[in-house]
Amino acid sequence: MRQIVLDTETTGLEVTLGHRIIEIAAVEIVNRRLTRRTFHRYIDPQRDIDPGALEVHGLTREFLQDKPHFGEIAAEFLEFVDGAELIIHNAPFDVGFLDHELSRLDRGRINDYCRPITDTLRMARDLHPGKRNSLDMLCERYEVDNSARTLHGALLDAELLAEVYLAMTRGQDALIIDLVPSRAMASAAAVDLYALDLPVITASEQELAAHVRQLDDIDKASKGACLWKRLEAAEPSLALAS
Repeated sequence: MRQIVLDTETTGLEVTLGHRIIEIAAVEIVNRRLTRRTFHRYIDPQRDIDPGALEVHGLTREFLQDKPHFGEIAAEFLEFVDGAELIIHNAPFDVGFLDHELSRLDRGRINDYCRPITDTLRMARDLHPGKRNSLDMLCERYEVDNSARTLHGALLDAELLAEVYLAMTRGQDALIIDLVPSRAMASAAAVDLYALDLPVITASEQELAAHVRQLDDIDKASKGACLWKRLEAAEPSLALAS
């Protein structure tokens, strides 16, 4: 399972006003492990930078004027992300700018190369409704050190988001399927379970009576909604088997 955590910085907020990408960074995760493979480029936008955007990322026109144009790094970027799931915070923003840059080169849309695209801002809002879910707030919530983040920077932000994403989805570890069987799995598969003489311990009369009392308490508290008692009434043998 290959995922790419991606972030961009831009000349302004509105792609419809002709704003451009000036920095792009991508961090690779394979099977929920950071591989340390990254893609990072500064880009000459061939236009001025809005003062508000400059305050956010600090990237000046002078700094960027000798950097490559997006068209010069596009093939390398697409090769790095091709076939991976993209992980982006506030994905519609970055995807809009990426689609705009690719359309200028007649190279389709980013979704032609990467799918699905996961929006961690939307994930965070589902997990923490009513709370602030900026990258800084998520770093604080999931105890990810963001002390070096004095300004927005695509590479640092992508690295922080990668750690936040792994923390947000930590409960999904068990869903990852290892296609290469381990020695322990191979040993377990070789055991003949039918040959084992397993003891069967039946409940005592006192335990059965306690079980009935517990069900009665649950049924009373739930106003007759105890599923076990319903199942037992419908099919006693089935309830005992479960």
